[in-house]
Amino acid sequence: MRDAPKFPYAFIDKIIVSQEEIDQRVCELGETITRDYANSENLLLLGLLRGSVMFITDLMRKIHRPMTMDFMSVSSYAGSESSGFVRIDSDHKTNIHGWDVILVDDIVDSGFTVHTVRKLLLDRKPNSIKVCALLDKPDRHKVDIHIDYLGFSIPDYFVVGYGLDIDEKGRNLPYIASVDLEKFKQIYKK
Repeated sequence: MRDAPKFPYAFIDKIIVSQEEIDQRVCELGETITRDYANSENLLLLGLLRGSVMFITDLMRKIHRPMTMDFMSVSSYAGSESSGFVRIDSDHKTNIHGWDVILVDDIVDSGFTVHTVRKLLLDRKPNSIKVCALLDKPDRHKVDIHIDYLGFSIPDYFVVGYGLDIDEKGRNLPYIASVDLEKFKQIYKK
């Protein structure tokens, strides 16, 4: 029997998606996007900061066709809960009129962020817009949202790793792990 993994944060409960599973799925998503956009003249990956950084970086390396990327910084979380209000902190720089845009997010929870940003982007007249998310928590959706390219559907755990965080902790983990929120609150006196 293998020893239990030693986690760098005491509030980690268990690994939900391993590094190997992430690597495999990102490769598959890159192949699918490469195929789906083979005839696109202007493909843009538009990442939502900061959680999508690791995902979009790995994903773009698996897309074997011309493309570019840009970012938006949006806020919708207060601690471990989605606030339901989406604030645009920094907008993208690329004029997306006529572009094929893939909106890349780390996790779809309530769906408010992706729904709001997608609606905003549609007003800017892209040729097309699709959604790519590493993780989806369908039990938490508060709005109807369609994810065109999905990494993994997960249960309603609060998760960290591979760019996702809790109060800026856990982003650097190479896997997705659930958080023991009671331990987190005890450790950080939240």
